[in-house]
Amino acid sequence: MVLPFWHSDSDGEVSQMRRAVSVPIALALFAGACGGAGTAPGSASSGGAAATATATPAPAPVDLQVSYSNVIGDELPLWATKEGGLFEQQKLNVTLQNIASAQGVPALIAGQTQFAQVGGSETLSANAGGADLVVVAQITGVYPFVLEVSSDIKNTTDLKGKKVGVSSVGSSSDIATRVALRKLGLDPDKDVTIVAVGSSQQRTAALLAGAIQAGVSQPPDSIALEEKGFHVLYDLASQKLPSANTSVVVKRDYLNANRGVVQRYVDALFLGIKKVKSDRAFGVQVLKKYFQSTDDKAMGATYEFYALTVTPSQPVPRPEQFADAQTTLGATNAKVKDYDVTKMLDQSFTKSAIDRGLDK
Repeated sequence: MVLPFWHSDSDGEVSQMRRAVSVPIALALFAGACGGAGTAPGSASSGGAAATATATPAPAPVDLQVSYSNVIGDELPLWATKEGGLFEQQKLNVTLQNIASAQGVPALIAGQTQFAQVGGSETLSANAGGADLVVVAQITGVYPFVLEVSSDIKNTTDLKGKKVGVSSVGSSSDIATRVALRKLGLDPDKDVTIVAVGSSQQRTAALLAGAIQAGVSQPPDSIALEEKGFHVLYDLASQKLPSANTSVVVKRDYLNANRGVVQRYVDALFLGIKKVKSDRAFGVQVLKKYFQSTDDKAMGATYEFYALTVTPSQPVPRPEQFADAQTTLGATNAKVKDYDVTKMLDQSFTKSAIDRGLDK
């Protein structure tokens, strides 16, 4: 929210002028009170003056550099907000950059971006290591993954000894993979070999090339994999387990100096989520643009999965979304294990948007 500017006069001539005109004005008001001619209350003139006196100036436009970590459906709310012109409605000129979380967090810390849509696990690790980042919204608060395996892997026993791909160690896909493997009764550090292969697209390519035999996936990549004989061994997505898969993150010093801008950014995301959930054609077109796809079936399935199943109407950041990341990373990092997650969550912006009905 931008507060009105308040001005005070220090110019002597202005003060003298005010004193000079005060007597005639007082006499005129006295004459009006005694029945003299004057402007009627409620007239257009008096109403216009009142409106001018009380109008709140529009916020000044702000240029923002914003990163997102992957070309995946998690980012649909961000893309929809951008493509729907909803940032501009909030006087925000947003430039989007695709920067992987491993580089996106350092870019945010260095001030190259002002907002980052990155994995909550990377944010947690950075803060435990001394950074001061704040999660102001959680646009993907559940695991959106299934564990895809090659056709020769029929059960958990078959998966033992195989290579399982993740984007990077400590990433959201790494946390999700370890959670899925434990659900299957496997030890991620002993029963399989976890391999960092890069982005979601690179993980899919590695699966198709046979460089890895398993990896978490989501639409539309999972659709392409299953057309090539891969199948789901474990479905995390259907369980809606809490996860900090994609967080909206800012530096604390930026937040403290620009609370109004942060609120406008979160407001825009709320409006983007509302629009994409209610306008399927728009959502599919947005996905086609960012995935550079003309496949109506795949993009339609991706829309149904993300817009209607994964994306929350109220993207409030909550401590339980970080529990798996803290447990997994904390097993080998005492600073992560002992870190107070609540210190890095600020729910005030999402709660303000909800209180004003932006999710309705």
